[in-house]
Amino acid sequence: MNLHLLPNRAAGAAENMAVDFLLLKRYPDAAAARFRHYDWHRPAFTFGYSQKIDFVRTQLPPGETFDLCRRPTGGGVVDHRDDWTYALVIPRGHALEEMRAAQSYRAVHEALAAALQAQQVEAAVKTACEPAADGAAGCSAGGVCFQRAELYDVVHARSGAKIAGAAQKRNKHGLLFQGSVWRPAVGGAIDWDKFQDDFTAALARELAVTPVETPWPDCNEDELAGLTEQYASPEWTGFR
Repeated sequence: MNLHLLPNRAAGAAENMAVDFLLLKRYPDAAAARFRHYDWHRPAFTFGYSQKIDFVRTQLPPGETFDLCRRPTGGGVVDHRDDWTYALVIPRGHALEEMRAAQSYRAVHEALAAALQAQQVEAAVKTACEPAADGAAGCSAGGVCFQRAELYDVVHARSGAKIAGAAQKRNKHGLLFQGSVWRPAVGGAIDWDKFQDDFTAALARELAVTPVETPWPDCNEDELAGLTEQYASPEWTGFR
């Protein structure tokens, strides 16, 4: 099996969420996992699929303009104005996809912490705490992602500040892992291109696959446009 490294792209929040979901739903490759790093056309916040919109709005900065989109994965409110964002899609049947959510979360974050450590960042995976009461790994389902570190988040070893969190979604096609690295918490100058190379290399070792730079899969542009429109709609944003 390979790890397809897709080209970096930038888009609005709704399109970024639509692309991640379609990579899982429509274009999984049984012979490969897929990784992508992406940027944002405008300041953006995303929030977990199950979160209540009334709570989310209380956590947003007043008087500012930004994209707001509900993710297809769980987790908390994420500020993307100064983060490094990625998605990982694991096909059904791979060992990581078959792990319990907490264990797949830990495995990916151990690879991420190792990539930060390669640049002398004192990063560590948080292990000395209990899971949330509902058993979820990662960001608290009702919270704000970078306000508190949960079990198996990446934290700064000295300050305890949360550096990286993520959310997951599993369906019949496989596993979607959406992750965010909060740049201000890293605490030093980082070569982000080197970080991406080191992170994907560490992921490939964890997954026991070969990393291969790969062009984007052919996709149905009408389907992507339709899902992007759905994710940008008030109905999707406010349905909970």
